[in-house]
Parts: sequence; C-alpha cells; structure tokens
Amino acid sequence: MNKILALTYSFLILIQSFNINLDDISKINALIDHAQFHKEMYGDSFFDFLAEHYGEARDNHESEHKEHEDLPFKDNHHMCTHVNLSFISPNISFKISNEVFIEIPFNFFYKESFTSFVKPSVFQPPKHA
Repeated sequence: MNKILALTYSFLILIQSFNINLDDISKINALIDHAQFHKEMYGDSFFDFLAEHYGEARDNHESEHKEHEDLPFKDNHHMCTHVNLSFISPNISFKISNEVFIEIPFNFFYKESFTSFVKPSVFQPPKHA
C-alpha cells in the first residue's frame, strides 16, 4: 500500500511539473484542428507543425495566422524563474598574533584520605593450585 501511495504521489508531482492547467487542456481541440489545417494547406507533418509553433521556427511563423492565440501552452506564466541573489560584502580579516605562553600554575592537588598497603585476601593470587 505504501508503494502504491508513493508511486501515486510521484506521478502527481511529475504531472504538476509540466505546468499544464485546465485552460491548456480545453485548447487541445484547437491544437488538433490547427495541425490538420497545416497538414492540408502546407503538407506539414505533426512534428513539423510542433517545430513551427513551439520550436525553433516559432518566431518566423508566429505572425502568419490569427489562430495562434488559441493554441495551448502559449502562455509564458509557467516560464517565470525567480532568482534570488544576495550580494554580500564580507569584511574578513585575520589577525595573527604571537602571544607569549604563560604557564598556568597547577592549583589542584588531590590527596587520598585513606590508604591501605595490605590488600584484602579476596584480591590476592591463589596460594595452592
């Protein structure tokens, strides 16, 4: 179930990345009609039609028909890019100084309060093996 949900969300994100809105979907019929018009009038294949209207030859072909305004995917609102630039003038300066090492006096002295030189018999090695 988790894999199906993950695949569904992945597919949804993929579809949303194409930036297809409902207005573009409603204009698909205009795209097909205009492609057939180009096939009948100019003998263009569908790929030639796409190249003329969405590819490299778009600028040369843009002003020939008034139907170009009705084609889908012509709005450029999904082509917006927002670039955030930060211009920071960092004032970084490194100052290296040779300071004389001052020895800190040892001010901690620990003295055990109880010492016994005789260890209990538990911690002695075995006497008979």
